[in-house]
Amino acid sequence: MRVRAWLSLGLLSVSLSAAAAEAPAPAPAFGDKGVLRVLRMDARPDDPFFNLSDERPGFDRELLEGFARLYKLRLEIVTVPSWEDLVPALLGKKGDIAAGRFTVTPARAKVIAFTVEAFPTRHVVLTRKPNRTILTRDELRGAKVAAVKGSAVEEAVLAAGVPRANLVNIGPTVSADALKDARVTAVVTNVETAVVEARTDSALQLGLFLGPPRSMAYAVRKEDTALRKALDDYLENTRRSAVWNRLVVKYFGQAGLEILKTAREGTKQ
Repeated sequence: MRVRAWLSLGLLSVSLSAAAAEAPAPAPAFGDKGVLRVLRMDARPDDPFFNLSDERPGFDRELLEGFARLYKLRLEIVTVPSWEDLVPALLGKKGDIAAGRFTVTPARAKVIAFTVEAFPTRHVVLTRKPNRTILTRDELRGAKVAAVKGSAVEEAVLAAGVPRANLVNIGPTVSADALKDARVTAVVTNVETAVVEARTDSALQLGLFLGPPRSMAYAVRKEDTALRKALDDYLENTRRSAVWNRLVVKYFGQAGLEILKTAREGTKQ
């Protein structure tokens, strides 16, 4: 009798295991009606991180499309007009994730939750000949500096002691092109942008780094812990695979390796 009972339990266990293996994976605890909405700032068309081009969708967009496929979700892109609009739109539930060269900052981290790093970054001062290379904070404080209102760059520039009167807001994005007119003498930008632009314009000069290395990541609402955990796992696994390196080379060429090294190891302060 006891033997029969153990056999019955064993057969039941095998049946349950087989049924579990054949059962479809449970639906994720995120993504409303099979849709994952990603908020992104309205960047320039050639942005290497997130744009609307299907030919070159961008580093972040390709990563998030892979994440959506993994969970059988459809990615929906929601565009906001400025960096200032990203956090309010996320908190207002106009999207599930904020992405697209989105830098982790203390001010942002007070109200939203960030994933693990998606891409390393650092702020660097960019000038153009015949103007001198800016190597000190005192030199930066005396310059007219291009900035985007509400951006992580603006936070870094103000933290460095640059008077607000010296900031020139020139639009939703800042590139080295801003140095070609007389309105500004310096641009503070992310090192991944500066290195790429300096390769095509020999007059550009990389100078002072502002602050320590930083991270670009994806942001979710603090209560969306399941989504954040899933994104963290996905990013960590992707960083260990060939996919991440392939995307770095695709969007930044061989300069990609230099970008990562400079962002992490540069010492100019």
